[in-house]
Amino acid sequence: MEVTVALEFIGIDPSTNDGNCPAAWVDKANADLLFQGWKPDEETEEECRANSPRPDHEAVVRVPVRMVPIIRKACDEAERRAQLLGAADQREALGDSP
Repeated sequence: MEVTVALEFIGIDPSTNDGNCPAAWVDKANADLLFQGWKPDEETEEECRANSPRPDHEAVVRVPVRMVPIIRKACDEAERRAQLLGAADQREALGDSP
C-alpha cells in the first residue's frame, strides 16, 4: 500500500539536540505553511489576543529568530508550490490535465 505524504518537511531549529524543537513544513496539496514552536507565556498570549482575537481552533506559537532562514526557505517553497498548483488548476479548468 502506497502512503502519500502530504507535507514537505523544510527544517528544524538548527540548535536542537533532542529532536523536540521548532520546525517548518509546506502542505503539498495547497501550499499552506505549518510551524511547530513553543507555546508562549500567558502575558504574550494576552498581548496577541489584544491585536487579534483567537478562536479555539487557532494557536500562537513562538519560533526563535535563528529559524528565519528556515522560514524563508519554507516561504519560498510555498510560493513555488502555489504557482505550480495554480498552473495545474488552470490546466484542469481548460480540460488540459496531464
